[in-house]
Amino acid sequence: MKILLVYPKYPDTFWGFRHALRFISKKAAFPPLGLLTVASMLPAEWEKRLVDLNVEPLRDDEILWADYVFISAMSVQMESAKEIIARCKKLDRRIVAGGPLFTSLHEQYGEVDHLVLNEAEITLKPFLDDLAAGKPQRIYMSEEWANVAETPIPQWDLINFKYYASMNLQYSRGCPYDCEFCDITVLYGRVPRTKAKGQVIAELDSLYEHGWKGSVFFVDDNFVGNKNKLKKEILPAIIDWMEKKKHPFYFNTEASLNSADDDELMTLLVRAGFNAVFVGIESPNEESLEECRKIPNKRRDLAASVRKIQKFGMQVQGGFILGFDVDPASIFEKLTAFIQETGIVTAMVGLLNAPQGTKLYKRLMSEGRLLHAFSGNNTDFSMNFIPKMNRETLVKGYQNVVKTIYSPKEYYKRVKRFMMEFKPPQPKTFRVNMSDIKALFKSIVRLGVIEKERVYYWRLFFWSLFTRPKLFPLAITFSIYGFHFRRVFEDQVMNLR
Repeated sequence: MKILLVYPKYPDTFWGFRHALRFISKKAAFPPLGLLTVASMLPAEWEKRLVDLNVEPLRDDEILWADYVFISAMSVQMESAKEIIARCKKLDRRIVAGGPLFTSLHEQYGEVDHLVLNEAEITLKPFLDDLAAGKPQRIYMSEEWANVAETPIPQWDLINFKYYASMNLQYSRGCPYDCEFCDITVLYGRVPRTKAKGQVIAELDSLYEHGWKGSVFFVDDNFVGNKNKLKKEILPAIIDWMEKKKHPFYFNTEASLNSADDDELMTLLVRAGFNAVFVGIESPNEESLEECRKIPNKRRDLAASVRKIQKFGMQVQGGFILGFDVDPASIFEKLTAFIQETGIVTAMVGLLNAPQGTKLYKRLMSEGRLLHAFSGNNTDFSMNFIPKMNRETLVKGYQNVVKTIYSPKEYYKRVKRFMMEFKPPQPKTFRVNMSDIKALFKSIVRLGVIEKERVYYWRLFFWSLFTRPKLFPLAITFSIYGFHFRRVFEDQVMNLR
């Protein structure tokens, strides 16, 4: 068999970092971990090629080379996935599709030849067995949860590492919480399923042996879902590995805010090399947290928890949502103030949406308020239901929030506030590569000369260089991030008609 694995293109999104990637001469933030893992599950003797449309175009001759085209996608990649499917059908090539997009909306993809849904550890083998027997079915589904202890190491030799800003790996699936708007528990369950420490170390070894140095993102939706195993087995193993390898990586991940309650956990994360964590804070309004059942955030001092994580030496990247039924008229000013005062530099603010299958989706359907499917983009204007707040008021308030927090004046003020108090642990090694040098000079030219933020850029540039020189590279990184965030929101939100 000749198998072509195709990863659809992302639109210009908050987490795509398209505008920032140009500064470091990279084409995509992360490689397609799911497809690379699926590739390892296919027979070793099969020929495999991977095309990531985020780094290179898909040619017709590549499609014609393949016996089957495998596509995996998330909801936000829907439009690109449709284009790929259309091209494959036109060239008479059979399609195998899976991943979150097709698992959630498989009934919309009648033109796909074979839908291998849910988790590939369970559904891929039956498909392969039927294919070998000459009788493949159209749909393979399962209500069981996969044993991730059996998940193989991704087939990294299918990608060109130089195209990507960061590598990624997965330690666990599932989340113990069940927020009303979140589809993670729909896709992966509420009991976190984890890999053994030997698997995690083997995956780190594989990346290291392929010559990777730098950022590694643990893609888990809640990395701390099983805190006991993390503290007793996984983090100590990573700490030991990092020390032996002289700290070739630095890590970031996603976790719940109640991580701040566990000092031992925080200490181990930082010792292991974690320097940033994305946290779903959602709202500074207690009633909104109650509405969406955001259990880890209820009845706590949100700002104090954020500052505690920052004081341990990790950046807090925050996710926020507007449009809850109980959001008061004051929510816009309250949210803006919270973001500015806590120094959360990377603040993703979006409008509430209801992904299919979530409790929110079912509630809104029963109330007759659903409008259309969720686009998968957390920061475009794609609210898929009728909000309780006046829609015009909500849109205007949302625009004002993002316009304020990503205006050069307020953004750079927030960066400086964060850097004044941030004291990361002393790094074991310090590496400057050509990509960093290019990014510095590109930022000087673009942000220091061309763009409207140049006055704020130079103030931060010299302030960090002379008062916090160890954080100077971070200051440049934040400046580049700010440019990306502004461009995304200007393109997607500010130009609404």
